[in-house]
Amino acid sequence: MIDKSYSSTIESAKISPLDSSRVCAIEGAGGKIIPLDPMGAEVHGLDLTSRNPPPPEVVEALEQEMAHRGFLVFKSERQLTPDDFLRASSWWGGKELHSTHGVHPATPEGNPHIFRLSNDPRHGIPGVGPQWHNDGSFNTDTFSHAGYHIIRPAEKGGGTYFAHQGAAYDALPEDRQEFWRRLSSVNSTSGVVHPAVHEHPVSGRKSIWLHLGMTGAVIEKLRDEDGFRLLNAEELKQLCHEYNDILNAGLESGYAIAYEYQAHDCIFIDNLAVAHRASPEAHLPAEEQGLRIMHRSTVRGVDDLAPGYGLPLRVHIRGPNPFKAGVWQAGGVGFRWDDDIPMQN
Repeated sequence: MIDKSYSSTIESAKISPLDSSRVCAIEGAGGKIIPLDPMGAEVHGLDLTSRNPPPPEVVEALEQEMAHRGFLVFKSERQLTPDDFLRASSWWGGKELHSTHGVHPATPEGNPHIFRLSNDPRHGIPGVGPQWHNDGSFNTDTFSHAGYHIIRPAEKGGGTYFAHQGAAYDALPEDRQEFWRRLSSVNSTSGVVHPAVHEHPVSGRKSIWLHLGMTGAVIEKLRDEDGFRLLNAEELKQLCHEYNDILNAGLESGYAIAYEYQAHDCIFIDNLAVAHRASPEAHLPAEEQGLRIMHRSTVRGVDDLAPGYGLPLRVHIRGPNPFKAGVWQAGGVGFRWDDDIPMQN
């Protein structure tokens, strides 16, 4: 549960409204953008099946809104082809796909850029992403954007939760913000080091960051000293719970959303602005919930999400603990901060 002292700060955690000049640019190209409550926006009237992207000023307007509101849902009357989806994914950020996942046998034409997810293992990879995370945190230049194309929404629901990490940072009390700014996380599979708070390259908002399924260590820069230390198991457990709680609090406090997919929905997220996780219903068996199939794409990052304080971009997480004490754990799911929750990446 969120500490009661957070209540006053949560009031200041806001999502930016749509910008009128960007709305005009989108409407000038025949599109329409409608804000979702409390975050994200729907886009109508822009053709994702076209081989040509919209004019540069329209792509920029859409990408700016994604950075400020977290994600865009492109609505369509018909299903996109895999090529349509992947081509539109490359409009954003690094402008090219960067794919690191396995390929399920049911993936159309075995396309290596499609990560096919399902609640039925015959149709896609099940159980992925049950905890808050950002895609590609094992890369130094973590994915700039990700796409989610619903191929078949489950009849009884099963969507994705999105939380705005800039607003979540604002919801923390000042003393906790100061503490988080001195932290850097170490990815448990690659040893990549990311700041626990970064400044978003487009919106400029300080944004909180932690992968709850793939963290092997957290380095603290000592206050008023040159040294560093690792959080111990109890401290890291508390930190992960705090992150989980502050993002979950957004579902009631206006900076997170439980999005339920409708037929043909195509979502693009700013992967530096929002964390996400699959809803619990998304992983229920197809016999109980109805068959769910989704395609995910990931876009190459623009710059390294580099830590401060002179820390390296990468450490040898599979080697001995250089700090001698504290959590230093390699492996696919990293530090298990709660024994009673599902962990799969």
